[in-house]
Amino acid sequence: TGRETTQTVRVSIPAGVREGQSIRVRGLGESGTGGAASGNLYLRVRLAAHPDFRVEGNDLVHDLTLAPWEAVLGTGVEVPVPGGYRVRVKVPRGTRAGRRLRVPGRGLPLPGGGWGDLLMAVRIDVPEYSSKRERELWRELSKISEFRPRGEAGEAGSG
Repeated sequence: TGRETTQTVRVSIPAGVREGQSIRVRGLGESGTGGAASGNLYLRVRLAAHPDFRVEGNDLVHDLTLAPWEAVLGTGVEVPVPGGYRVRVKVPRGTRAGRRLRVPGRGLPLPGGGWGDLLMAVRIDVPEYSSKRERELWRELSKISEFRPRGEAGEAGSG
């Protein structure tokens, strides 16, 4: 008829629904011809971006930024989990950038029941500014450390 109408509909989103899936709403499509019932309305699911998590399959991923000393020595950190809660995660000694720490059962609901996992993607950050004493300690560490990230012989750094 050329006339546009607006209708608000409340739709239940099933647990375990994923990006790109379709949800069928019966009877809310175009009117049938010759007195037939209305067709179905199909909604395509798009997940809104979240400030703390991204979705990978059934898992949620959170970027966990550590200081170099936390990664070397190990530590315990509190991380957000869905629902506004926080859990304490143990960061093992010698954790490297790119490692993923797992919190089982804190991800997305699975269609058949159960839950995916929450993964912490480890990033290591360094301070942009440091005091004279901090730089002295880093220089001392560079002289005594046997760690060679590029497999080079000799001193680790000279900055």
